[in-house]
Amino acid sequence: MRKFLFMSMVIFAVLIYGETLVIKGSNTVYPIAQLWIEQFQKMYPNVTATLEGAGSSTGISALMNGTCDIANSSRFLKAGEIEQMHKNNKYFVPLVIAYDGIAVIVNPTLGIDSISIETLYKIYTGQITEWNQVDPKLPKRPIAAYSRNTASGTFEVWLEKVLKGEKLSPRIQMLESSQAEIESVSKNQYAIAYTGMGYVTNQVKALKVNGIEPTVENVLKGKYPLSRPLFVFFDLSRFNNMWPEDNAIADYIRFILSPEGQKLVEKAGYIPAYGTEK
Repeated sequence: MRKFLFMSMVIFAVLIYGETLVIKGSNTVYPIAQLWIEQFQKMYPNVTATLEGAGSSTGISALMNGTCDIANSSRFLKAGEIEQMHKNNKYFVPLVIAYDGIAVIVNPTLGIDSISIETLYKIYTGQITEWNQVDPKLPKRPIAAYSRNTASGTFEVWLEKVLKGEKLSPRIQMLESSQAEIESVSKNQYAIAYTGMGYVTNQVKALKVNGIEPTVENVLKGKYPLSRPLFVFFDLSRFNNMWPEDNAIADYIRFILSPEGQKLVEKAGYIPAYGTEK
């Protein structure tokens, strides 16, 4: 009863005094959005913002059914989502807000520094199952390969760039978050996974891919083979297909694309899409 009364008071206060901003989507973009919201609410204390990071597909679905204002995504819209968007007379505006390199991570104790796309393809399709098949100098131990789940935009990019449309082996263990991948690899000497570069810590080792390091310079020049843009989408049809000017969504977009907002992209470990100098 007390919880009900508290929620009622919160909802009443929001209705009377301010706006809401509901943000859902990518787990990769989540650390950036966390920093954005912290600063945004200092600038606009009348706006109540909420954030969920259950995956890009989840955010885009929420934007489609009108249960969020902003969808974070680590991939572009799929053909089926664009078709559904047109069918529903919606218009999702894509904003590139950062660049990322999908880092291939292993336990720091494993004696490997580089891996090829071809080898990753064989591991994730089940053609290679032990580390000594990758390199005879590595131990003859089963490879514990992890992947993000199917709601993840990073998973979709991995399917496109590494698996080339092939099915994932049933040997691969699916995890619900990037943080879960980091923890799993840090605890298992024979593990491998992939994640956005902003999640990489000294608990794991990021490998070169095809001999290229996942550095800022290599991602920006497109040399790193697993580079990609990160997106924010909002629905322009909510504003009669006119650019919003004076509401919480408009203020939030102006902020995240500003030099101050882009500095927070860098702080989260990703690469700003725009300048960070005022």
